[in-house]
Amino acid sequence: LVILVGNLLIVALILSDRDLHRPMYFFLCNLSSLEIFITTSIIPKTVASLLMGSKAISYPACITQCYFYFLLGNIEFVLFAVMSYDRYVAICYPLQYPMLMNSQLCVQLLLGSWTAGFLVTVVPTLLVVRLPFCNDNRIDHFFCDVVLLIKLSCAETQTFELVSFMNAFIILFGSLVMTAMSYLYIINTILKLPSASSRNKAFSTCSSHFTIVVLAYSSCIFLYMRPSSHHTSYNKTVALLNTMVIPLMSPFIFSLRNEQMKKALKVGLKRSVII
Repeated sequence: LVILVGNLLIVALILSDRDLHRPMYFFLCNLSSLEIFITTSIIPKTVASLLMGSKAISYPACITQCYFYFLLGNIEFVLFAVMSYDRYVAICYPLQYPMLMNSQLCVQLLLGSWTAGFLVTVVPTLLVVRLPFCNDNRIDHFFCDVVLLIKLSCAETQTFELVSFMNAFIILFGSLVMTAMSYLYIINTILKLPSASSRNKAFSTCSSHFTIVVLAYSSCIFLYMRPSSHHTSYNKTVALLNTMVIPLMSPFIFSLRNEQMKKALKVGLKRSVII
C-alpha cells in the first residue's frame, strides 16, 4: 500500500503541477508508473500465498508473471539511461537544454525504452514456453523467476542460458555504460562550477536518481549476471530489493531530496486543506 500510494502521489503531483511539466519529471512520472506495475505483478500473488496458505500458481500465470516482471524491469533500466542522459544535457548544456530535450524527443526516448524492453524480453519468453517440464514443479522463490524455471526443465538448457545471459548483458551493461558515461561528464562539469551553491544544487538534482540506479544495478547484476548453478537462497533476499525495497524507497528519495517536488507537495497539501 505504501508503494502504491507513494508512487501514485508522485504521478499525481507531476500531472497536476505545471511547474513539473519538464523532461526530468516526465521521465520520473514514467519511472513511478513502472514501479507500480512491477510491484503489482509480484506482490499481490505473494501476499495472497502468505495469507491463504496456498503457494500454487498455474503454468500460464507463472509465465505471465515472469514475462511482465522482466519486461518492466528491462524497460526500467533503459529508462535509467535515458534519465541520466537528460541530467547530462541539463547540466552540461543548460542553455541548449530546452531546445535539445523537447517534448518530441522525450516521447521518442520513452517509446524507445519500451521497444528495447519488449525486444529483449520476448525472445527468452518464447524459449521458456517451449521448454518441457516433466519432473519437479517447485520453485524456491516468492515469484516465477526465469532462472529457476530453467533449472526445472528436463531438457538441455545451455542455449537458453546463453541467450538469457546475453540479453541481461545487453540491457544491464549497455544501459550501465550509458549511465556511467553521463555521470562522469556530469561530475566533471559540476566540479568546474565556480560557486559552492551551484555545485550543491547540481548534485542535488542527480543524487536521488543516482541512489536508485546504484541499488537497482547492483542487485540485478548479482542476480542475473552469474551462472545459474551459483544461485542460492540469498537470491530471494536480494530480489526483495527490486520487488519491494526500491519501489518503497523511490517516492521518499525523489520527493524528500528534490526541492521542487517538496514545493509541489506542500502546494498540493494546501489545496487539499482548502478543499
